[in-house]
Amino acid sequence: MEIFDSHTHLNSEEFINDVPTFVQRAAELGVTRMANVGSNTQLNADAIKLAHQYPQMVAVVGWHPEDSKNYTPDAEKVLEEQLVDDQVRALGEIGLDYHWDTSPQETQRKVFARQIAIAKEVGKPIVVHNRDAFEDTYRIIKEAGIQDIGGVMHSFNGDPEWLKKFLDLGMHISYSGVASFKNAHEVHDSVRATPLDVMMVETDAPYLTPEPHRGEQNEPGFTRYTVEAIAKERETTPEAIADATYHNAEEFYHIEKD
Repeated sequence: MEIFDSHTHLNSEEFINDVPTFVQRAAELGVTRMANVGSNTQLNADAIKLAHQYPQMVAVVGWHPEDSKNYTPDAEKVLEEQLVDDQVRALGEIGLDYHWDTSPQETQRKVFARQIAIAKEVGKPIVVHNRDAFEDTYRIIKEAGIQDIGGVMHSFNGDPEWLKKFLDLGMHISYSGVASFKNAHEVHDSVRATPLDVMMVETDAPYLTPEPHRGEQNEPGFTRYTVEAIAKERETTPEAIADATYHNAEEFYHIEKD
C-alpha cells in the first residue's frame, strides 16, 4: 500500500532540521509521496528547496490567510517568480480564516481573490484553506471560476450540503486526521458522500493529528491512519482508499508516472 500525503509542512520549523527522519518514518507506514505547502515567502522557498532535494516531494506555494496582512506588491512579485519553478505544482495554501482572524477579513478576501487570479494566469490549481468562513470562501471561488485549473478544499470539515456546493464548483476534497475523530459526525457524513475520484488525503502536519496518536505532534506517516479511518467509514479496504487517493493526488499535482 502506497499513500500520498497531499498536504503537509515538512518545510515548517517543527521538521525542517530533521526531514530525513520524518521521510523514513513516513515510508515505514507506506507514505511514499507528499506535497509540502507554503504560506509566505520563506516557507514557500523552503517547500521548493525540499522538492528539489527529495524526488518523492512536490511544492505548493502561496500566501496563507493568516499571513495575508503582509502580502505586498513585492511579495507578489516573489510569489510569481516561485510559481515558475518546475517543482511547484499548485498555488496555496490560500483562502480565509475567520477563526484566528490574525489578518483583517477584508484583506484576506482581497488576497484570496488576487491569488486565484494569479493561479489562472499561470495555469496551476489552487489549495484552499477555509476555517469558519464557508460562505465567503464559496462565493469567492464561484465568482472567480476555477474549472480550467482545478482546486482542492484542504482538510475539509464541512457537512454534505457544503460538500456538494464545493463539488459543483469543480473542487477536489481532501481529508485530514479530523476524519478519524470520534465526534466529527458531519465530516464522517461527508467522507461517505464524497466521490472517490475527487478525494485526497493529508496530514496537515504538524497539525490535526489523527487517532490513535491524537495529542501528539502530527507527521506525514500518520496519513495512514486517516486512510484507515476513511476506509472504515466507507466500509472498504485501506488499500482501496490509498490507491484512489494516490492516483487523484498524482493527477491533481500533474506528476508524471514512471
